[in-house]
Amino acid sequence: MELFDMFMQMGLAALFSILVSFLPLIAAGAYLFRPTEQRLAMMRPLSLAGIFAGLNGTTLGAINVLRGFWLEPPRDGRIAIIGAAESIVPLYVSFSCLMLAWLLIAAGMRRKQ
Repeated sequence: MELFDMFMQMGLAALFSILVSFLPLIAAGAYLFRPTEQRLAMMRPLSLAGIFAGLNGTTLGAINVLRGFWLEPPRDGRIAIIGAAESIVPLYVSFSCLMLAWLLIAAGMRRKQ
């Protein structure tokens, strides 16, 4: 499946949680090129927003997987496993963006010295 097709199949909440997860990465890139205390202070709330966005997207995916079990007729177990795997994607993207963001912050701090 192509990347564009995967994004087309995502719901609005999953897309929004992934977009919010990229905000700390963008802010960290700005800090890397021009390190200031204000930009560093902004990383704390943006990091929390990224964490909560990833948890929100994953929780919503888990809710959708569990909702599939009480449909008539019940869904196949393989579909539930695929749905569970897909529900972890927002958390993975969020933590990956946060990891890269804090590596950029560390590089910016080294550069600032």
